[in-house]
Parts: sequence; structure tokens; C-alpha cells
Amino acid sequence: MNSYVKAVRAPFLAGSVIPVIIGATFAFDRGCFSPGFFLLCLAGITGLHLGSNLLNDYFDARGSDPLNVRVTPFSGGSRVLQDGKLTAGRVLAMALLFFAVGLITGIWLAFSGRPFVIPIGILGLGIGWAYSAPPLQLMNRGWGELVIFFAFGPLVTLGTFYAMSGTLSWTAFMLGAPQGFFISGVIWINQFPDYEADKKSGKKNLVVRSGPATARIIYISIMTVGFLSVIFLIEAFQLSYLIMLSFAALPPALKAMMILWREYLSHDRLIPAQALTIQTLIVHGIFLSFGILLNHFM
Repeated sequence: MNSYVKAVRAPFLAGSVIPVIIGATFAFDRGCFSPGFFLLCLAGITGLHLGSNLLNDYFDARGSDPLNVRVTPFSGGSRVLQDGKLTAGRVLAMALLFFAVGLITGIWLAFSGRPFVIPIGILGLGIGWAYSAPPLQLMNRGWGELVIFFAFGPLVTLGTFYAMSGTLSWTAFMLGAPQGFFISGVIWINQFPDYEADKKSGKKNLVVRSGPATARIIYISIMTVGFLSVIFLIEAFQLSYLIMLSFAALPPALKAMMILWREYLSHDRLIPAQALTIQTLIVHGIFLSFGILLNHFM
């Protein structure tokens, strides 16, 4: 059982669950929250996310993962294939099963009067597949970070709000932008320990293309823009200034930036910065949601 839990990399679910919570909180603020649709959204996004994790392991097992000797708890894949815990066929079957859960959930929502869930869900499913699988393998072409931004940020908040309200909203879409930047930061920092293996295997993500020294500057920029985008939301979409409570995530973000700046060539000393980046994503999303709720009751 431990091998199956390890294979799905469940701790990374924060990257998709938090945007669902944000979208649901915005729906509550607009008077259209539905517990049933909330649970369906959680089931659907969880299925798509876990399926994507498994598919990534399946294809990386033929690429960079066998070459990777700088494994951390947050990067280098789950290692269940390299350690012989599960077969490649089993991992692929699990990925397809979780994708099926996401697809069935989307169909359920569509028949509940939410037809646009289908194109939103198919777009998310397509990104999850195209990120790792040939012929596109966006993770190898420098497009992976960009599509992850949308798939785990604006698309999730928009889809969640639409599932509950039945209406599409630019505000709901843009509300996912900060989370999009932070999940991109998670992906970005996790590519540093994988740099040598990715480079040798021809996996030309943006960290490989820019080089570690330059990539650390880009990481700091990504994380900084994540916070600045909250101010943009307040100014451009008239959201409450109380969403700036999300700046409670600034201390772990700054600490992660400082560690990466110093230790970007050391995979073991970089581990705390990887953990802090995930912590930033979680704390930011929770306090952003709390700010929306607090404004609603005030």
C-alpha cells in the first residue's frame, strides 16, 4: 500500500486543492456555494492531478529519472519504478483510472446543468496528458511551466466557481493567478536538483535552458509576481483589500528565495527551500480565502 501512496505523490495535491477552495470561497461570497458541487470539484481535480503525477512518472522512467542521483523528497519522481515497487503497466493503469475519475466527474457536472465543465475539464485533462506524454511532452520543450500555471491556477478557480454558479467569470479566472505563479514556483525550484539528469536526457525545461544561476533569478521573479498579482486583483477587479492577508505567506517565500540564492547547486541543502515553496502556496491560498470570507461577513 505504501508504494501506491508514494506513487501518486499525494502531498502535492495542495497545488490543486487550494485553488478549489479559493474558487469555492468566491462562490460563497457571491451567494452560490454548493457543498455537493464542491465535493464533486474536489473529486474531479484530484483525479486529474493524481493521474498527471502518475503519467509523469511513467514517461520520466524512460527519460531523466533513471539518470537522476540527486533525489529529494520533492523532486526526482516517486521512484516506485526505479526501486521495482510497481511495474510501468501498473503505474499507467492507475493514471488512466484517475483520469477516468476526473472525466466521469466532469460528465456528472455537465448533466447537472453545467455544460462548460466539459471543455474546461478536457483542457485540464489535455494539459495533464500533453505535459508528460508524446508527441508534445511540453515538459521537455520549455512550455511545461506555462501550462502548469493555467492548469493549477486560473482554470481550477474558474471551473470551481462555474460548477457552483453556472456562470463564467473573469474575476474567478484571475483569482487563480497567484496560485498559478506559486505552483509554477514549486515546479521551478524542483527542477534544480534534477538539472544534470534533465540536461543529459534532453529534457529541456526552462531551468535547463536558462542555466541554474539565471534560473534562480527567474524563481525569485515568479514568487514576487505571485504576491504582486494580489494587488492587481484588488485594483483591477475591485476585490477587497482583505485578500492582502495572503501576504502572511511572505516570510516562508523570502526564506525560500534566500536559501535558493545561496544553495542552488546543492540538492540536499535546497530541500528546505522546496518545502518552504509548497508552504508558501498553501498559506497564501488559505489566507486569500480567509480574506474573501472575512470581507463577506463584514
